[in-house]
Amino acid sequence: MRARRLFLAFALAAGLVSAASTAAAAEVGDVIALPMVQLLDGRSVPPSQWAGKPLVIEVWASWCPFCALQNPRLQALYERTHEAGLQVLTISIDKEPKVAADYLKQRGYTFPATMDSPALRNALGPRKGLPELYVLDGHGRVVQKELGEMLDDDVAALARYAK
Repeated sequence: MRARRLFLAFALAAGLVSAASTAAAAEVGDVIALPMVQLLDGRSVPPSQWAGKPLVIEVWASWCPFCALQNPRLQALYERTHEAGLQVLTISIDKEPKVAADYLKQRGYTFPATMDSPALRNALGPRKGLPELYVLDGHGRVVQKELGEMLDDDVAALARYAK
């Protein structure tokens, strides 16, 4: 009986530690395992798509003025580097996919975009502000994290992660 109680206490403690670790936002040095994502253009992207290549992830919203300033810079980076191996995935926190898709279309953005989801929040942790940007290396390790608007030179400098 005592052994059973100890086992249950250990299992409960292990569960609490696991739950607490998923509640923290991803930081530099953490390894991120991205889930399958459904892009706004309808394509499904498996986690294996991101393996072995650096990935820039940006969390944004159509109503965010700082995102409106950063997204053209991210589009320019995407156009310059996606063939060189730097992948981009943007995550909209808008409530409706149509709002995010219309925003992208009106501005001519072609970088891959998906909607936020519980699986993405579980992988990256809670949102701390907008825009939020992560750079993952080819092994999924966070090598850079930025919170708030990045200026032209800062976004352009992300090209150094291209292979």
